[in-house]
Amino acid sequence: MSILFRYVSREILGASLLALLALLGLFSFFDFISELGDAHTATYTPWLALAYVALNTPVRLYELVPVALLIGSLFAWNRLALGSEFSVMRTAGLSMYRLLLWMVALGTVVGALTLTLGEYVMPYAERAAKQLKARATTGVVAREFRTGLWARDGNTFINVREMRPDASLHGLSLYVFDDTFHLRALHQAEEALWDQGRWTLHGVTETRIADDHTVTAHLPEVVWKSAVTPDLLAVLMVSPERMSIATLRAYVQHLEENHQEAGRYEIALWNKMIYPAAGPIMLLLALAFAYRPPRSGGAGGRLLLGVLLGLGFHLINRLVAQVATLLTWSAPLAAIVPVLLIGGAAYLAVWWQENR
Repeated sequence: MSILFRYVSREILGASLLALLALLGLFSFFDFISELGDAHTATYTPWLALAYVALNTPVRLYELVPVALLIGSLFAWNRLALGSEFSVMRTAGLSMYRLLLWMVALGTVVGALTLTLGEYVMPYAERAAKQLKARATTGVVAREFRTGLWARDGNTFINVREMRPDASLHGLSLYVFDDTFHLRALHQAEEALWDQGRWTLHGVTETRIADDHTVTAHLPEVVWKSAVTPDLLAVLMVSPERMSIATLRAYVQHLEENHQEAGRYEIALWNKMIYPAAGPIMLLLALAFAYRPPRSGGAGGRLLLGVLLGLGFHLINRLVAQVATLLTWSAPLAAIVPVLLIGGAAYLAVWWQENR
């Protein structure tokens, strides 16, 4: 590793860290202001809202790292250009391909760290934040396990094996306890549908437990009222875009084995695997703006254009993912094509600046 590479890397990473801290502070402040709208009850206080925002910090970091890397590298290259350091590097024989290799290597390291954050920290932090808010605002305690989503509503413990996109529940079990924590009833339903503020359970097997005997009945339909709503369940479950790769792969396999639609989860899986490539692409985009004469004007416009290009990359990724879900496109194709297009455009921009 050359001294020059360490110097350039230090400049880029230092500026990117400052940009990341600024963006994180700004977005966290907006998140906190938004949460204050719900923090007006005796159970969900501003302090709990602040804890909720703090627990969501890994999620924000995961989303902001590529943008911060782009902004920081733009600032770093602009400073090196203004000080004629970039011109000296080029005059000393630093080739375009060496620069490209450096940016790819540095971006790959940052991308790997971001992927580690998204795999081992973000899903658990987001789940903890949602559980904290759900417990404070609704009194429902819930957690997701391999056996499905478990929730507590008063003396009733709820297990949901699967929640469909239409908000219907499949494989629902209700365990009803008395005040002394003795199991008194078990309700198992094949399906639960939400309608007009209540659940309608279909295909119900009801078992009531007395001190010396049990009574089992099979009912075609039962009405169940609970604080657990489809909106609450959707909030408690981690979205596919924020699941770990291992969890997504296992869930896709489960859906395919049961002949269910897995397109959204497949696209989320491939996007997660391709996401580390955002680091090198952001650095390549910024490198294209390093080729400018010292003390030339238009630095602000270049910076704004670079940021807009970086944001455009993320918007294109999200747009393609949504369109691919609707039109049932190939998941690998939907994830890889935007990366290849933007990466190729960044390389061509650097090549054009080098050879013009």
